[in-house]
Amino acid sequence: MSSKPATLPAYARSALNHCNLPAVILGGLTYQRHPEPIEIDGVQVLHRALFGALDRIDDPAVRALHFRDYMSACFLLDHKERAGFDPDLQRVRRGRADYLRLLRGWMFDADSIEGAVLKRWVESRFGLLTRRHGGPLREMDSAAYHAYQADYVRGLYNTNALEAQLDLLYSYCQYELRRRHGGRLHWTLYRGLNRLQDFECMSPPQSERVAVLLNNLNSFSADREQACAFGDTVLAAQVPLPKLLYFHDLLPGVLKGEQEFLVIGGVYEVLLSY
Repeated sequence: MSSKPATLPAYARSALNHCNLPAVILGGLTYQRHPEPIEIDGVQVLHRALFGALDRIDDPAVRALHFRDYMSACFLLDHKERAGFDPDLQRVRRGRADYLRLLRGWMFDADSIEGAVLKRWVESRFGLLTRRHGGPLREMDSAAYHAYQADYVRGLYNTNALEAQLDLLYSYCQYELRRRHGGRLHWTLYRGLNRLQDFECMSPPQSERVAVLLNNLNSFSADREQACAFGDTVLAAQVPLPKLLYFHDLLPGVLKGEQEFLVIGGVYEVLLSY
């Protein structure tokens, strides 16, 4: 690798986000090597009661139940009519859309409408622009980019604060990582692929290491053998824990992700194996 760490290109970032670090910092190799906590604006203040209650619970499974109950109460997930949903007046019924539905949709198909909502949330909160959705997104006036826009608009239309639900999911994930894994900074994760050309390489490969620009949200696995099932090339990355939106047992018994992790993107140094 070059002695100068690869930074996040200007075409892959926004000047605005809603967290404590700019995209150019959290999206570069220096951040991968030396991560710092990321906080989404306002979440800790708005939901201090939740995190105070979680502090008093030792069992992670019980904390997960408390989190789900809090989400249901805070966002009226079980009482949609109190949030203003009237099925008789809705042309498009989106009242069932919530954070769990988004995660399930992503795990079924990352290029789904739910996937577009998740990627758009990453753009808004972290300033990392979507690079792929149903194919490469290179130009904002392209048909592919317009289709991506249409997907996330359809996904967010007539829903109940979906982006705020994701804010709290991310913050809960980070809370659980600190409680369960102490001072750990990285998690070695794997992703299988068939075409390295589908990724934007930021440096020529040196031996088996290369800097790549990942999409702003990606699926990885903690199981290398499982990653091999998705391609004949496997990327191994040291993923900073603050770049995890979801890990496989965050919500036990709710999602069957087969050790799936949702990783916020940017530039990463990865190790290639075949």
